Amino acid sequence: MKYKEFKELVESGEGVSVEFKRKCTSPEKIAKEICAFSNTKGGVLLVGIDDDGSVVGIKSEKTEMDIVQKACEFYITPEIFPEFKLFYEDGKDILAVSIPEGTKKPYKSLVAIDENDKPDYVAFIRVGENSVPASSEMTRLMKSQMDPKPVKLRIGDKEKRLFDYLEKYGRASVKDFAALVNISTRRAERLLIRLVRVGVLQINSDTHHDYFTLT
Repeated sequence: MKYKEFKELVESGEGVSVEFKRKCTSPEKIAKEICAFSNTKGGVLLVGIDDDGSVVGIKSEKTEMDIVQKACEFYITPEIFPEFKLFYEDGKDILAVSIPEGTKKPYKSLVAIDENDKPDYVAFIRVGENSVPASSEMTRLMKSQMDPKPVKLRIGDKEKRLFDYLEKYGRASVKDFAALVNISTRRAERLLIRLVRVGVLQINSDTHHDYFTLT
């Protein structure tokens, strides 16, 4: 990353691919942000920038980098490999952490360890400027997109009824489709994901749920 790009990111503010942090407080918390970037389109963490875009700087580059590296190595599976660059702005140091879009999705962040010492991992994605847990539909889509095998799909009555519904209402959830054609939500989810993979539908996320629209 060059200085010009860094300045543009600061001026544009937080979004799908940019997150401001005053500092990295813990590996557990920063892991969710890193995981979300890798599961979406990649992104940049700017450490030493407040939420309003003001430059606050960092005290120790090594401390911030150690927290990020610990998060990537021990709190995310599979492991993520970020790139670091230090910038000097208004007399203060800013650490830019570039997170590439992953090639082994879904990436999951450690959120808890149960009473039997079993770790609980959750996939996160970016929705606007927020990192949110990925739905089962989005997680299934990420897994299927990593499969190099071509998708075969026959357009039958269920799919045609779905297309008519989408033409009329604009969007449909898994539950909408399942109720429309009287199938289980699990089967509805599988069919919708296959339609996304062949390019007929696209999946959209907000902070509450996922929905499908025609491409």
